[in-house]
Amino acid sequence: MLYPFKFRPQLFHKLWGGHTIEKWYNNVPSEYENVGEAWVISDIEKYPTEVANGPHTGDSLQDLLEVYMDELVGEKIYDTFGNHFPVLLKFIDAVDDLSIQVHPGDEYALENEKCLGKTEMWYVLPSGDEAAIYLGWNQGMNISLIHAAIQDNSLARFLREYKVKEGDVALIPAGTVHAMKRNTIVAEIQENSDITYRLYDYNRVGNDGRTRPLKLDKALRVMDFSASEENAVQHSKPILNGAVNIQKTPYFTTNILHLTQPAQRDYAPLDSFVAYMCVEGSCTVTALDCDAEDKTATMRLGEAVLIPASLNDIVIEPKSECKLLEVYVEL
Repeated sequence: MLYPFKFRPQLFHKLWGGHTIEKWYNNVPSEYENVGEAWVISDIEKYPTEVANGPHTGDSLQDLLEVYMDELVGEKIYDTFGNHFPVLLKFIDAVDDLSIQVHPGDEYALENEKCLGKTEMWYVLPSGDEAAIYLGWNQGMNISLIHAAIQDNSLARFLREYKVKEGDVALIPAGTVHAMKRNTIVAEIQENSDITYRLYDYNRVGNDGRTRPLKLDKALRVMDFSASEENAVQHSKPILNGAVNIQKTPYFTTNILHLTQPAQRDYAPLDSFVAYMCVEGSCTVTALDCDAEDKTATMRLGEAVLIPASLNDIVIEPKSECKLLEVYVEL
């Protein structure tokens, strides 16, 4: 039986993690000093999210895919990805700088890592005054220059830096060098991949007393060495009680909904699942064309709901005011 699915998030302690998003969840392990990442819809093999509502409670996203196939994700998506969900949705809370890194594209990742590559986007949530990201090079680079900058700890000097605030949106194509800086919190939408190649990690020491491993050789094979375009970060401009597109890629489409009153969404034209990420406030999500008792799911900040592709008539009722990221795939 298909209905709007909520999932129990996968939470991760991180060396650079903060203390904001950990307050959103009731399943934080007692031994965690922080929560750096919350994966709210995941089909990553080692870290799948499990259903937290209705008769499928306890089933993983993979379990749902194996049973419902194209009814869950859409016919074209299932034909393309099979029993693999195409995107991973997460929240990231960085109280310290993340490593400078790059992700491979699909061709390289499929050949060398046996998985998809990673193009991703960040939507910035309320963050600290120092919130910023690195996105691309500020000049053309080469291997010798990168090696020298890593050796003298000056790599960040060659990165284009953007101060960011709530509502800013950054697309990070595969091959683009990037990093989040301290006191930055984002919602991340990405291809279904957990492949990261670190170039530089500020010589930090992990819990085991050792510096974290780098993958510089692989990073140099997949990165874009050219100077990035300026203004790669755009500020979203939501319409009250409407939907505005903030990112459209071959891998995912993302809209923002800013609601103070009930809104009805018709997904009949789509051949895709729809996922909501709540980035402000709370709401209920009801599938009017669903016969299940659990046709209504509640959402609050930090949670996600998955609408199966076979359900098209959705009503969202905000509790006072809420903002949702609406995510689907168009093939």
